[in-house]
Amino acid sequence: MTTSTTSEPSAAAPLVDLQALVVAVRRRRRLWCAMALLGLLVGAAVAVLMPPPPTAVTKVLVAHQEDQPNDTGTLIRTDVELLRTTRIAGQALRSLNSSESPEDFLRDYRGTGLTNNLLRIDVTGDSDAEAVARAQALADAFVADHVRRMRETAKAEAKALLEQRDRMRKELARVNEEIGDGPPRSGPGESARTESLFARRAELTTRIADFNQRAEEARVGTPRLIAGTQIVDAPRPLRHSLPKAAATNAGIGLVLGLVLGLAVAAVGSVVADRPVLRREIAANLGASVIAELRRVSRRPAGRWRLRRTRAVRTRLTTTLVRAVRGSTEPVSLLELGCARSASAIALDLARALAAEGPVVIVDGLPGPLLAGRHRLPGDPDVVSGEAAAAVPRQTRRLGVGSVAPGTAWTDLRFLGGQTVLVVRAGHGSAAWLHTVARQLADLDIPVIGVVLIDPDPRDRTDGTLWDGPHTALRGPHQRPARRNGMGRPRTERPPVPAARVPNSDQEAR
Repeated sequence: MTTSTTSEPSAAAPLVDLQALVVAVRRRRRLWCAMALLGLLVGAAVAVLMPPPPTAVTKVLVAHQEDQPNDTGTLIRTDVELLRTTRIAGQALRSLNSSESPEDFLRDYRGTGLTNNLLRIDVTGDSDAEAVARAQALADAFVADHVRRMRETAKAEAKALLEQRDRMRKELARVNEEIGDGPPRSGPGESARTESLFARRAELTTRIADFNQRAEEARVGTPRLIAGTQIVDAPRPLRHSLPKAAATNAGIGLVLGLVLGLAVAAVGSVVADRPVLRREIAANLGASVIAELRRVSRRPAGRWRLRRTRAVRTRLTTTLVRAVRGSTEPVSLLELGCARSASAIALDLARALAAEGPVVIVDGLPGPLLAGRHRLPGDPDVVSGEAAAAVPRQTRRLGVGSVAPGTAWTDLRFLGGQTVLVVRAGHGSAAWLHTVARQLADLDIPVIGVVLIDPDPRDRTDGTLWDGPHTALRGPHQRPARRNGMGRPRTERPPVPAARVPNSDQEAR
C-alpha cells in the first residue's frame, strides 16, 4: 500500500524573510545595545566637553505698512533675511567699534520669526556681556534700518501724491481760464461746452482734495509705524544648564545609536546570510534537528539556570544514546562554531554509553579542549586520531571533530561512519552549510541529525525534514521518500499483511 504525501508546489520564496531577519537582529542585540550605549556616552560627552558658547537673546516688534490678518509670514521672513545682510551687520559692528568683518559676524547670530510681527535675535559672543552688547547693537541697527526704510517709503509716496496734486491744480487753472468770469454764452454748442468745463472743474477739485488727503495720511501713518517698531524684550544672556543639556544630548545619542545599530545589524544579517531558524538550518544541511541545547558558557551560571541546563543535557544525552546504540559503525560528533558544547555533549554521551561497555573518545578537535581537560573519575579515555587505529574492535569509539572552514574532509571518515552535527545557530553561512552537507554526502557519511546550539528561544519553526532519511524520527515503518514518475516526492510504507480468510474446511480446521 502506498500513501502519497505530495503537495502543491510552494510559492516563490520572498527576497527577505522577515521572521529570519527579526530573529537575526534580535540575536545581535549586543551590537545594537553597544551602539546605543556608545551614542548615549558620546552625546553626554559632547555636552560636557563642547558646551555652547555664551548666547544672548532679544525680541523686536516689527510693524509693517502692508500688514494683513491673513499674512502667511512673508513679511517677517523678509525681515529675517534683511537681518542677515552685511549692511545691518556692518552698522552693528560700527556701533561696537569692532574690527570684525561683517561676513564673520553673520555666522555669530541668527533671526527667527516667531509671529507675523515678532522677531527673535540670537547672538553669540566670547562672554555673556559681549553677547548682550552685540545683541543690543544688532537690534538697534535693525530697528534704525527698518525706520529709515519706512520713512523713505512714506516720503517717496507723499512726494508722488503731491506731484499728482500739482498737475491737477495746473489743469484746474486752465479750466478756470476757459470758463472765465463773464456770463455764459448763448447757443446750443456753447452751452454743452460750458457744462463739460464745469464738470471737469468739479472732478479736478475732487481729485486734488483726494491727493491732499492721501499725502497727509502717508505723512501721519509713518510715525505710527515707527513707534510700533521697537525692542520689546531687552537683550539678556541665556542660561545654560549642563545637566539638562547632557540629558538631552544623551537621549538623542541613544536614539541615533540604537537606530544605527539596528540598521547595521539588519544589513549585516542580510549580507552575511547566516541561518538562525530551525527550518533554515535543517533545509541547508539536509538533516533534521533532533535536539537543542544552550551554549556552554565560560562564566559560572546561576543555580536555577544550571539545574535547567543539566536537565536539558540529560534529555539530549538520552536522545543521542537511543540514536547511537543501534549503530553498527562508529558515530562522530562534528561541530560548527561550538567546540566547547560538542566536547561537553561527547563526554555526557560517552559516560552514558560506558554503562554498556568500554568507550573511547577519538579527539579530532583543534586545540586541547578534550585532551587537556581535567579528567574526573569514571571519565572515558580520550585518544588522538593517530592512536585510534590501536583501539580494540570491541571498544565503542565516539569521534569528535569539526566541520569549520579549513577542515580536512578526508579525515572525517576515520572519526565515524555516521555523524551527528552540532551546529551553533547563526554561526555558519548558508553557503557553508551547503558545503558541509555536500562534503559529507561525497564521503558517504550519513547524518543522523542536528543538535542545535544556542537556538532562538522564540523560534517556533519546525526543524524536521519529512522527506529526509529515516533518522528524521518519523517512525521505523517509513522508508526514505523517493521520486515518483512525476518528479514529486512520495512516502512509502511497507504493506500491512492482510488477514487470511479460510476458503476450505481443511484451512478452517
